[in-house]
Amino acid sequence: MTHVEDELTSQPECWERAASQAPRFGEALPAPGERVAIVGCGTSYFMAQAAAALREGAGQGETDAFAASEFPHGRRYDRVVALTRSGTTTEVLDLLGHLKGGTATTAITADPDTPVRTAADTLAVLDFADERSVVQTRFATTALTLLRAHLGLHPDRAVADARTALAEPLPEGIVECGQFTFLGRGWTVGLANEAGLKMREAALAWAEAYPAMEYRHGPVSISTKGTATWMLGDAPDGLAEQVRGTGALWIAGALDPLAELVRVHRLAVAVAASRGLDPDTPRHLTRSVILEP
Repeated sequence: MTHVEDELTSQPECWERAASQAPRFGEALPAPGERVAIVGCGTSYFMAQAAAALREGAGQGETDAFAASEFPHGRRYDRVVALTRSGTTTEVLDLLGHLKGGTATTAITADPDTPVRTAADTLAVLDFADERSVVQTRFATTALTLLRAHLGLHPDRAVADARTALAEPLPEGIVECGQFTFLGRGWTVGLANEAGLKMREAALAWAEAYPAMEYRHGPVSISTKGTATWMLGDAPDGLAEQVRGTGALWIAGALDPLAELVRVHRLAVAVAASRGLDPDTPRHLTRSVILEP
């Protein structure tokens, strides 16, 4: 078993632990009414997108998501939350350093014994969700679970659905597909972006992601026999029928959307195995991007 397989299968237990610890981190996480930005790089940026949409949709305050390198320094925020598994990513540390003393900052990390300890004002440490694999799975979903629980939006079914996602067979014929598209709506657009990234990282697969209503505006033209379109969350009316009409495989998201992402994690590993790839060591990638000064 690869590290990523071992780590992705532990997600239900990690989510339970994160949800139970949410009150402990309450003062470090955004309060209702605060104007907040959530930032990250790669997978963490896509989790930031999901968390920002959830928070603003819940009426808890304006919430934006940015890649750390693209943070708009001309805007004022009450708090900036940085997602960083390693605590060493250059763009995140640079941003936290720039904000020091001017804007309250919180870092959600798996490793507090790194430069993020002094770069951020406060930490929420999820060390039990740390990973050896380059490819993120359980830290990303556990960090999002912490934020869902903090918002009161962590549903009871999520952990049970994650266990279902680990136990049930993957959709028939999907591993053999040559192209994968992931769709979301609202907060699940971030999950769709992350699903596409997982397929590219772990399996070197042709994978794309879009807001579901945007799929008709051009991208559906790539759908055909041998491609797959996977919906994370509820699909717009008529879209499933339209995709099936192209000959493509349509996968409806029947589970909690975060649990659907667990199914995609399994798919990425399965496609990697079918292509003779090691998902623990994707080409050209490292566990953290640390740039020279």
